[in-house]
Amino acid sequence: MIQATEKIWHNGRMIPWDEARVHVLTHALHYGTSVFEGIRCYSTPEGPAIFRAKEHVRRLFDSCKVYRMDDFAFTQEELVAALRELVNTNGLDSCYLRPIAFRGYGEVGVLSLKNPIEIYIACWEWGKYLGPEALEKGVDVCVSSWTRLAPNTLPAIAKVAANYMNSQLIKMEAVLNGYSEGIALDASGYVSEGSGENIFVVRDGKVYTPPLGNSVLPGVTRDTVMQLGCGIGLEFVEQMIPREMLYIADEVFFTGTAAEITPIRSVDKIPIGSGMRGPVTERLQREFELLLALQSPDHHGWLTFVHAPKAVPA
Repeated sequence: MIQATEKIWHNGRMIPWDEARVHVLTHALHYGTSVFEGIRCYSTPEGPAIFRAKEHVRRLFDSCKVYRMDDFAFTQEELVAALRELVNTNGLDSCYLRPIAFRGYGEVGVLSLKNPIEIYIACWEWGKYLGPEALEKGVDVCVSSWTRLAPNTLPAIAKVAANYMNSQLIKMEAVLNGYSEGIALDASGYVSEGSGENIFVVRDGKVYTPPLGNSVLPGVTRDTVMQLGCGIGLEFVEQMIPREMLYIADEVFFTGTAAEITPIRSVDKIPIGSGMRGPVTERLQREFELLLALQSPDHHGWLTFVHAPKAVPA
């Protein structure tokens, strides 16, 4: 259950948690017209730091543009500032942030262009998405019977609430059958992603991941892993991945803001590699941890400190 914090940001002002309410006829409740982000704020030696705030906010704006919801009065810079302000106001050292923009109360019908756009940002303390042991021991997953969104139906590159009805079917099926997560194939039968994670496959030293054309969300952590990996000499290949490649992989792992970098130890009850976290996955986790501990330089400017840092390694 979510642990309530004191304040939520709404259209430029802080309001009490319990006052963040919408009308039952809000358009987003009936037609899924909301876009959102999931962002982590980490505890660092220099205080709380929001990870890749700018990139998450840009993706929020991109999603809004796809759905013609970008006619609101805030800039990307203002929303990044709002993220910082909210964490500071709630006095949190680490947390999960949820910005959401949606079509609000007005007309009830498929066409929503006249409905106002509401923007909220909430934050709360949150642990490991797939369990506290998942990052070390890995998770057991299955290939879902539910297919990911087909091209020219719903845009997969937009992080819109409607897409997550598909994700819920994938997740529920997996969990009810005894797995931690499901892997969805795309409309052509190639590997797409998990219900809320991107996926990587390691084989003979190369790291493969499906391209965006395989109904893949352009994950911020996906991009993080590829940039960190290239920095330590790993070779990444974006290509279509057939289902059977999962079974014969040396390693498979998920990435996502919630999942971070989570090894997969089995797919459809077939052990992956040694059935344990592999060396490539562990190395990438380590590089990520060093960055958050400020023990490696933040060359890309990925950390947005809630308070001005005293010193950041050069």
